Amino acid sequence: MKNYQKYSKGYFMPPEIDLEWAKKDAPDKAPVWCSVDMRDGNQALIIPMNLDEKLEFYKMLLKVGFKEIEVGFPAASETEYEFLRRLVEDDLIPDDVTIQVLTQAREHIIRKTFEALKGVKNAIVHVYNSTSVAQREQVFRKSKEEIKQIAVEGAKLLKELTEEAGENYRFEYSPESFTGTEPEYALEVCNAVLDVWQPTADRKAIINLPVTVEMSMPHVYAMQIAYMNKHLKYRDNVVLSLHPHNDRGCGVADTEMGLLAGADRVEGTLFGNGERTGNVDIVTVGMNMFALGVDPGLDFSNMSDLVDTYERLTRMQVSYRQPYAGKLVFAAFSGSHQDAIAKGMKWKDEKNPDKWTLPYLYIDPQDVGREYDGDVIRINSQSGKGGVGFIMEQKYGIDMPKKMREDFGYCVKSVSDHKHKELMPDEIYQIFQHEYVNVAEPYELVDFLLKKEPDGTRSGTVDIKINGQPETFVAKGNGRLDAVSNALQKNLGITYKDLTYSEHALEIGQHSRAIAYIGIKDEAGTIHWGAGMDTDIITASIQALFSAINRMQAGK
Repeated sequence: MKNYQKYSKGYFMPPEIDLEWAKKDAPDKAPVWCSVDMRDGNQALIIPMNLDEKLEFYKMLLKVGFKEIEVGFPAASETEYEFLRRLVEDDLIPDDVTIQVLTQAREHIIRKTFEALKGVKNAIVHVYNSTSVAQREQVFRKSKEEIKQIAVEGAKLLKELTEEAGENYRFEYSPESFTGTEPEYALEVCNAVLDVWQPTADRKAIINLPVTVEMSMPHVYAMQIAYMNKHLKYRDNVVLSLHPHNDRGCGVADTEMGLLAGADRVEGTLFGNGERTGNVDIVTVGMNMFALGVDPGLDFSNMSDLVDTYERLTRMQVSYRQPYAGKLVFAAFSGSHQDAIAKGMKWKDEKNPDKWTLPYLYIDPQDVGREYDGDVIRINSQSGKGGVGFIMEQKYGIDMPKKMREDFGYCVKSVSDHKHKELMPDEIYQIFQHEYVNVAEPYELVDFLLKKEPDGTRSGTVDIKINGQPETFVAKGNGRLDAVSNALQKNLGITYKDLTYSEHALEIGQHSRAIAYIGIKDEAGTIHWGAGMDTDIITASIQALFSAINRMQAGK
């Protein structure tokens, strides 16, 4: 790829380098969030949302908790003009929510914007013009002074029309393509705008520094923000805002570093939808804060519904690996990952129930509405005993012995590999039932009658079927299970040793079932496992023995 030689850095380092912000390890509070889904996001869709879809999306943003929402460019689009008027006329703007509208710094566009705002109680009028070297030279062909004058005249008109309307609208200015603008020149333009607006503590102005095209590594953007933060006039009465795009795939990093460098506010979209490679993903930035123990002030606790609504209204798809929101972001298919997660869950319950420090799971999936057995531990041919055992215990209450988990894990892996598919929990349970529980071929338990002898041993009979034919054997042993085991080995001509046994209840109550697990070792040293289920634990244990013997006979 020799064409790299035609590219050069299109950004500028600030004249002062301040790295104090880099000493911080996390933000101490959430920024003001402004959703631009209705404008940046909508204009980037193949099929923009219609009026009803925009209304539903808007209500979803309110439910998530956004207090500032950019509803569009009402002077440039009839649909966006009608949408804003619908919000006003149907009284759909809560008193604590501020509507933001966008306008170029051009007189006729600004005037039409104010017409659309009639009746809005709380509004931000966002005016912009492009300031970058490329835009100045190639598009507008104007000098620095002429470009600055466009911004100043726009700022004056905003102030004039607001006063004429008797409103208390707030103002926002963006030096569009800030990332391709000399920082000292961007500062000069922004300060000239602020001199017009004269912001106060009860009516702060917003200076928004957009990454219109992402050109630099994130730390450069943060240094540019730090420079502006230090030198903006009226700083105590200015809300310093970020609007990162994602051309280099670093939108989230730009935002996080920009916040550390002094920014107060973030404009972005849900899941990063926007022009080219998108805007910054507010879901990711907010959840990153959440994972650091900082309240993001937005509610993403029902992520699946949020994704479903978003995909339906925008006709876009959230990637399966999209941070926090994708269908597979918590999924662990790897056996070693599953084993670590399962052990971590037990450790958490026993040692540290109030803190989340699990291996491989950055946050608790339940905090975004996901479940452990359906969204985290997923079973395919790459999975292992830990994941299979976790699903069986969490979903069905089946707590197999450790060695049996390993045996069952290989059984499940084989089925998944053969079918070349992921196995759902109910499929795994059916494999367990079919392969291990109450296996009745070739030997089937029919009944048993054992009584306690004076010496403490048990004796009696055990009725079975061999390939469907009834047989009755005399049984004697130290206990009921031992007696049946002795009878089977003696009469069937089979041999095994080192019987391993465990049991537990499956439910609690008068008619609850019990499950027993038995492992037997054949003459070659291979362990064969079986399980038995019954409302009577003794019957369950004997059924488990039959299952183990039958599986041994089948070479399983």
